[in-house]
Amino acid sequence: MMNDNPIVAFIYDFDGTLSPGNMQEFGFIEAIGKSTDSFWAENSKLALNNDADQILTYMYLMLKKANALDLSLKREAFQRYGKKIELFNGVQEWFALVNKYGQSLGLEIEHYVNSSGLAEMIEGTVIAREFRKIYACSYLYDIDGKAVWPAVAVNYTTKTQFLFKINKGIESIYDNKEVNEFIDKSKRRVPFSRMIYFGDGETDIPCMKLVKEQGGHSIAVYNPDDSQKKSVSVKLIADNRVNFACPADYSEASEMVTVVRTILDKIKADHDFNNLLAQHKSKII
Repeated sequence: MMNDNPIVAFIYDFDGTLSPGNMQEFGFIEAIGKSTDSFWAENSKLALNNDADQILTYMYLMLKKANALDLSLKREAFQRYGKKIELFNGVQEWFALVNKYGQSLGLEIEHYVNSSGLAEMIEGTVIAREFRKIYACSYLYDIDGKAVWPAVAVNYTTKTQFLFKINKGIESIYDNKEVNEFIDKSKRRVPFSRMIYFGDGETDIPCMKLVKEQGGHSIAVYNPDDSQKKSVSVKLIADNRVNFACPADYSEASEMVTVVRTILDKIKADHDFNNLLAQHKSKII
């Protein structure tokens, strides 16, 4: 039976938004015998010296370091590292909480990841099953199931393409034709006005600003224990790039829950208002 309830897309960056730190820091960097600082310093130097994208260079370094130590590069190995990823307070309970509230309003909530981290590691987390689609970096695998080359690299600008895929109801990463075809706004699966984007900082600015400018809602998320992150989030409000800035606390009594419930109330009210307008316009002969 088809569900005619309006769809609302919750779209999350991952590192720094749902999880403190970068996901590579939870197991992988330790396994290759490096410190967090030294791994990322090496990555920055490699990218700078070669005028390269830092997402592609970190993916290269992961393959290089693991190969040198004969560590498994199979998808299952990355998923095992993913099991070690820490999450912010309340994240595990968050999905059921907001889904239930959305349902009480007659809204259908869908959750998406839009991340420069590794899809394979996110797949290993306890919350992976909550997402309709994980848009993130990933590897190509050879006939033996070993990662050999980047298949998808997601940086701060390429993230925006996935918003349009969600908007038009196109889940395939491979597709680059249908996503560029004209679809009337009234026929798009998830209007931007029914998107809520969660991001933690500068790499999410293009997405957060796009969603906000198109009538949706963007939330800058910051680690409550990091005053610098909080300052960045507050500045994003001052620069009119996001609607809200909230601590990365997803528990029921949190500011995040209050803000999101209010956004959902507005989305429901706007939907009902637009339906009422349409009914009255239909009376015109």
